[in-house]
This record gives sequence, C-alpha cells and structure tokens, in this order.
Amino acid sequence: MRNYIFAMHSITFSDIAIVLNATPAQQYSNPVIEYLLTDSRKLLFAEHSLFFAINSSQNNADKFIGLLYQSGVRCFITGKSFSVNDFKQYPQANFITVDDVIIALQKITAHHRNLFNYPVIGITGSNGKTIVKEWLYQLLNNDYNIVRSPKSYNSQIGVPLSVWQMNNAHTLGIFEAGISQPGEMEQLEKIIAPQIGIVTVIGDAHAEGFKNPQQKINEKLKLFLHSKIVFYCADDGELDNEIKTFSQIKNKTLSLFSWGKKNAVDLCINNIDKQAANTIISCRYADTDFDFTIPFTDEASVNNAITCSCILLYLKIDINIIAEKMLHLKPVEMRLEMKQGINNCSVINDSYNADINSLNIALDFLQQQQQHSRHTLILSDVLQSGLSSAVLYKNIAAILQQKSLHRFIGIGPQISENAAAFNTLPEKYFYSSTKEFLQQLPSLQFKDETILLKGARVFTFEKISRALEQKMHQTFLEIDLNALRHNLKAYRQQLKQGVKLMAMVKAFSYGSGSFEIASLLQHAGADYLGVAYADEGVELRKAGISLPVMVMNTEEAGFDNIIKYNLEPELYSFNILNAFKNYLQQNNISGYKVHIKLDTGMHRLGFEENELEKLCTNLKDAHQFHVQSVFSHLVASDDEAHDAFTKIQSDVFFKMAAAIQSATGYTFIKHISNTSAIHRHPQLQLDMVRLGIGLYGVDTAPAMQQQLKNVTTLKTTISQIKHVKKGESVGYSRKGIVNKDAVIATVRIGYADGYPRALGNGAGKMLLNGQPAPVIGNVCMDMTMLDITGIEAEEEDEVIVFGEPLSVSTLATWAHTIPYEILTNISQRVRRVYFEE
Repeated sequence: MRNYIFAMHSITFSDIAIVLNATPAQQYSNPVIEYLLTDSRKLLFAEHSLFFAINSSQNNADKFIGLLYQSGVRCFITGKSFSVNDFKQYPQANFITVDDVIIALQKITAHHRNLFNYPVIGITGSNGKTIVKEWLYQLLNNDYNIVRSPKSYNSQIGVPLSVWQMNNAHTLGIFEAGISQPGEMEQLEKIIAPQIGIVTVIGDAHAEGFKNPQQKINEKLKLFLHSKIVFYCADDGELDNEIKTFSQIKNKTLSLFSWGKKNAVDLCINNIDKQAANTIISCRYADTDFDFTIPFTDEASVNNAITCSCILLYLKIDINIIAEKMLHLKPVEMRLEMKQGINNCSVINDSYNADINSLNIALDFLQQQQQHSRHTLILSDVLQSGLSSAVLYKNIAAILQQKSLHRFIGIGPQISENAAAFNTLPEKYFYSSTKEFLQQLPSLQFKDETILLKGARVFTFEKISRALEQKMHQTFLEIDLNALRHNLKAYRQQLKQGVKLMAMVKAFSYGSGSFEIASLLQHAGADYLGVAYADEGVELRKAGISLPVMVMNTEEAGFDNIIKYNLEPELYSFNILNAFKNYLQQNNISGYKVHIKLDTGMHRLGFEENELEKLCTNLKDAHQFHVQSVFSHLVASDDEAHDAFTKIQSDVFFKMAAAIQSATGYTFIKHISNTSAIHRHPQLQLDMVRLGIGLYGVDTAPAMQQQLKNVTTLKTTISQIKHVKKGESVGYSRKGIVNKDAVIATVRIGYADGYPRALGNGAGKMLLNGQPAPVIGNVCMDMTMLDITGIEAEEEDEVIVFGEPLSVSTLATWAHTIPYEILTNISQRVRRVYFEE
C-alpha cells in the first residue's frame, strides 16, 4: 500500500484534534499536515507528516514511532495501547490517542472531502472498477481536471489516501471502493460521498465474506446512500431488482440510469458486433440510434466501455464526440513490470500514465530494488496536475531529492523548461521529446543500474523500454509480486502471535529469481531468509539484502564467504561443527550465530538422538558459537496418514532442544514447521516457521490452496505454423504420427528451458488463445510442437505453458513429478519478468 498522496493542505495538528473530537495526549507544536503516513518505510517529508500507527495481528506499528521520531516526524495518531510513559520518550512530539486508528484516518479524510463541491464519481462492483475509472480519465481529462484513485486504491486505507489528494484545482473526482465483508462500505461512503455512482460487474470476487449475492449487492449499494444518480447494467436481473428496491427504500431521491439489451433501459444495446480487433456497439438513447467502436473484443472491455458511454451521455457530451473518444481508448496497464535490461541493468516499466501519485508508487517500488546501487528515473511531463508548472516540478524535485537517485532524465517541453527545479539532483539530463532522447541514448551509457520509466502515454515510452530491454529468448517466466505478497500474508494469518517467519529462497527462489524475490520479502517484513548454499547468500548480500540469512548446506569451502557476508550456517554434523569451530578460533571470532540441525526422522542431514549427549558437550563450552536456532524437518507434515510419525518427530525434537538449551544455558529460536505444517499442525509453529513453496502458490491442502494466488506464469510464443498431412510424422524418431490432416505449431521452449521431455507425445498440453493444445512428438532441446488443429492462431501468438488457468501442479502430475521440480528446473536462459499491480 502506498502511503503518501500529494495534495495542497492547510490543516494543522490542532485542527486534526478538533476533527477527531479528541484532546491531544501531548502537544509540543502545531505543524501543518500535508502527508498521511501509514508505513514507516515510505517517509518523505517528516516535518509535515502525520503517522497513523495502524496495528495488525502480525505487526505492532507503535514500534516504528521511535524510528520516525529520530527521522524528524513529530505528529502521531496511536491506539490506546500507547501509554503516557511512552510519550515521555518523545518530548517534542504531538500525540492523539484514539480507539481505532483506521477510523481516525477515515474521519480526517471525510472532513477533507467535505471541503470540495465539484462532482465526485464513486465506483463499486466486483470487476472492472479500475478499468472504468482509468477509461473515464482517458475520456474526460481534456474536459475536466480529474483527481482519481491511484492504481486500485479501494480499501479501508486506500480510499482515505486517495481522497486526501483532492484540492481546489480539481474539477472532477473519480474514486473506487471495494469491500470484502458487511459493514465496510458505510465508512467509505462518508469519505467519497459520491454524487454520481457506478456499479460495474457483480461477480464472485470476495463472495466468501457475504452470506449470499443479495447481501453482497446491498452492502455495495451503501456507497450511494446520498448519491443523485447511479449507473448499472440492467441485464443482471438480481442487480436490477436490488438497485430498484434500494432506490425505493434507502435513497428515495436516487435516479437510475440503466443500460442493457432490454427495452426498458436508458441506453438500449441493439447489437454488439465483434470483429477481428474491434467491437462495434449499436445503441439507442433518447430516441436516437448511434454506434461507437472500441479497439477491444473481450466481454469485460465491452461492458466497461458501455458503462463509460453512459457517463458521457449523462454529462451531455455529443454522441459524435463520444464515438471519436471511444475509438481511441487505450489498454490500462495496472502493473509495474521489471525486466532484464542492456548492460546488466534492470528496467521497470510503468509508462501508462504519469501523475504525482502513481510516480510515488513507482518510486517506492524502485527503492525496494537493491540489486544495483544506482537508480535512474526517466520521467515525462506530468500532465493535468492542476498546478502551475513551477509549483508542480518544484514539488516533484523535492520528492526525488528524498529518493537517492543516481541519475534523473526529464523528457518533454514542460519539464525541460523547469530544469532548474532539479538542480539539487546529482546527475540530470533533459530532452524535449522521446525522439531526441533516443537519438542521444548511446551517449548515456546505461550500465549496472535500475531504470524506472514513468511517462504519460503521449510520450510513447514503450519505445524507450524496447531500446533498454535486453534482447532475449521469447520464452519468459512472469512473476506476480502482488500474488507473492498475498500468499505471504495468507500464511502469516495462520501464525500465532509472535511467531517469526523464515522464507525459503533457495534454488533461485524455486525458479522465480533471487534478489528480486528476496527484496520483496525483505520489504514485506519476513524475519529470515533460507538458502541452500553460501553462494546464494552472497548474491543476496551483494544485491543489498540485509535480512538474516541461514545457509542450509554448509561447506568448508564456503566459510570465508559466510563470515565475510554475515551469513548464518546450519551445523548438521560433528565434522562440520568442529571445522567451523576451528575456523572461528583461528580467526579469533567468538559468539558467531549458528543454527543446529537435528535429525528426528528425515535421515538426510542433522544430529541424531543418540548423538545428543556429545552434541551438548560440544556446545556447552563453545564460546565461538552462539546458537541462534535449533530446528528439524518434518518428513510428511502434509499427509494425514503420517500424523502419528509427525508426533514422534516433534516429541524427539522437544526432548533434544530442551537438552541443548539446558547445556548452553540460554534460549534460542526453535522451528520445525514447513509450509504444510503451518496450517496442519499449528501446535508446532513454536518460535518460527519455514515457508517454502507455499509462497509461490502451491499447497497440498485444498482449503489452503484456495486461499493462495498463482505467482508464476511460464509463457512462450509460436515461431512457425505448418499444415501436416495425414500419415506424416512430427519430431525426432517419428514419434508423433498425424492420424488426420493437422495444423502444427512449433513453440519456442524445450527441455533446455526446463520443459520436461516426459510431457511429449500427448502427455502435456499448453494453452493457446484459451484452448488446450496437446504436445505432439518428442520435446526437443529448444522447441516443442503442438497440435493446434481447430484453434485460431497466428505465428508469434502467445502460449501459456503453465499459470493461472493451467497450474504448475497439473503440469507436474502430467510429468509424474512434483511442482518443486518443474519450478526449479526452469532454465536461467528463460528471462524473468516481475510485475506488481
């Protein structure tokens, strides 16, 4: 969640207390509040920031107050858990204590919302909220100065931060609101207070939080308790009935604007003609027939475009202008993509729009990337800000000054005219156009840096992206960082209070990448990282990862790097224990953190029970070591049939750990739970758990699997399509015999990329345009052939090898292996593309 939203404000800390009807628990000064902060890592301008200490089941935000105070923050809103004695530690700080910190945030932003009288559109629904919001911005930004939710900020915290952007320069607000359970929309309604309402498609998203679809609809409709008009599709009979009832009982002054294929609607859809790349939508409104064309063919885009057309009709925009605007709708890229770039660079592409709020979000993402010490921002003119150019770029420069950029490049006439505002940045260049920048690109010498592209669409930054990206193999693995965060949270919610979490990033993070995944886990608050070998830990340290790292396969050859890079070795045998002890002694090192591995039944690595007495003797007087943790590994925590053996293992572990603690005379972290044990054996969570493949969306328990999101999607493309006659063969050894005339596609993936040979000859399938295409013939080293007979396709079309619609678990079943093997076998030559919504 982004936590800073730029705006112009004049509310003081004392005003905040009045809004909350609260007496400050301590007040030293009365600064103007310009920035709302809910995450200590996102601090920009301390003097004018107000920190909301929002606690969660896994995190006590009060612990960040000291760090923020040292950084210059002086205004805080805390819960009642923050005592009078705590205030005394911060004599120059201003505190307000409240019963609920989130409610306080919402009250403040609701007060702020009421300062403005221009129209506000509120959008809710299950799907399409963000697309409709962004398309309305595309369609209306020439007519209005629009303030809108950044990305998909529609939660109990996201909505307040979105509304805090509002200022007098705007003439229209567009905010989306999402809920996952009853009782949430009432607060969001007070904050957004929309005069105009939109209900997008009501689907199954978040359905688990409601008793039935009717309850879900009625809870969402509470956003419109005081609205003047609401727009919706009447073809959804259930939604139509509930909205009409709502307007008769809850908001009797509410006007309804419906669309659909029925006659009794305001905008009647006469026909939808889907062509190769466009859709022609024929309508009737106010006794007038008209058509408009959109450059999309999918059902969701058609529905979203019609919804947008209703708003334009309501705003009395001429139907000819509507048709022209609709024809030029652009796809909404709601994700930041990170790809491998030229000269060992990383390229973050977020060039679908440029405004201050989305810039802040992108800069946060840039700061999370520690693989390169140098960070570069390429930024276009920021359009439709509502501010004068001088003020706008002065404020952008102030933000950038906080971000430790190595290099800044501005593209566009406005930013170039205001180049002086960026004089405090260390290295800067300005170009009047993208074309001029590309002409000068060779002289800029991009190397060993992370480059963020942030540009308004009119500046065509996709050309810059293509120029900076490394030209590689067209087979690539997409890694959804939002899904990874979601899965981490899903397992965290299973943990008891105070239980630490070690995230396993061994084997190239199960094929998903190394420092990229570790950077996210570090930012998301993991307590430990686990790697297989010291070399993996070294790579993380070189990429700026500072979390504690446990090395599971300790080798004497790696001792130097373990010490040099502050890694923590697992000691699993007397040979390795004594060797490391001697190494430390020779280098005059004492108290070095180590992890003791116990073998309670896996019989792979670890000290066995019959070695316990000798182990305790070795550890008792070993001043060279400090035992950081004692742990073991469960053999079959996912299998109910072996729960009795899991109990035997845990009993042995408790006994051995207790003996070691008695011998050393101090406590240490104890952990035995892997991914499956986290939820299947909660009594074994102990002090820490080790989360592995569950992070990547794979769990053997169906109930847990349903809570997880797919993280990795392996994609390739068609290199050639052939028409093969009946009786002919395909591939090596003539294994694929065509039994009827067939269409064969050769795709750019083979066993050298990690696609198993076992999936040849019909055992495996890939998805082409949503349809399964079986593998025909043997899988080759670099290519695989698919039988695509009956599937519409062209060369260069994208093919999904595995992902959301075709899980890696399914692929593993076909190949008679496990998901671990599929993921970890994906070749390094397959480029990784990381994205975050």
